[in-house]
Amino acid sequence: MFTQLKNIDTAFKHIKLFSYLLIAACVAISCFAIYKSYQSSASDKNHIYILANGKALEAFAADRKDNIPVEIRDHVKMFHHDFFTLDPDEKVVQANITKALYLADGSAKTAYNNLKESGYYTNLISGNISQQIEVDSVALDMNQYPYYFKCFATEKLIRSTSTVTRSLVTQGYLRNVSRSDNNPHGFLIEKWETLENKDLNTTNK
Repeated sequence: MFTQLKNIDTAFKHIKLFSYLLIAACVAISCFAIYKSYQSSASDKNHIYILANGKALEAFAADRKDNIPVEIRDHVKMFHHDFFTLDPDEKVVQANITKALYLADGSAKTAYNNLKESGYYTNLISGNISQQIEVDSVALDMNQYPYYFKCFATEKLIRSTSTVTRSLVTQGYLRNVSRSDNNPHGFLIEKWETLENKDLNTTNK
C-alpha cells in the first residue's frame, strides 16, 4: 500500500513538473508570437504602396536625416526649373515664377523684380523666346546649417532662328520649414544669388 502511495506521489510530482513546463512553454510561445507580431507591424509601416497606372509599386519609408542631401538637391532643381523654365506666354511665366517663389525667400523675389523691371520677361514674350534649363550638378556643404549649395546648370534661349546656350552658376543656403503642397521637401532657399550667367555658344537654325 505504501509503495502504491509512493508511486502515486511520484506520478503527481511528474504531472506537476510537466504542467509547469507546459505552462512555461505556452508563455514563451505567446511572448514570442506577440513580439513577432509587433515586429511585423513595425516592418509593414515602413512599406508604402503607391498605385500608378493600375499597378501597385512598393516604396520604403525612411528617416528624413537619411535623405536630406537627396531632398535638398531635388528642392534646388525644382526651384531652378520653375524659375528659369519660361515660354512666351505671360500666364506660363507667372505660374512658374509663383511656384518657384514658394521655395525661396525674398532674395528670389528681388531677383524676379529686377528681371521684370529690366524688361526681361517682356522681351521673351515679344520675341517669342522659350527658355529651358538643365541642372548639371548641385554641390552641398552639409557640415553647416543653414545648408550651403552651389548649383551648376545649362540654360538655353530658343528662338525661331537660333538657340543660345548659357552657363549658369548660382549659390545659396537652405533652412528647414514645414512641408506643404507648395513646398513638398520642407526647405527654404535663402540668400540666393547668381554667380555666373554667360553665353557659351549660339546655334543657328
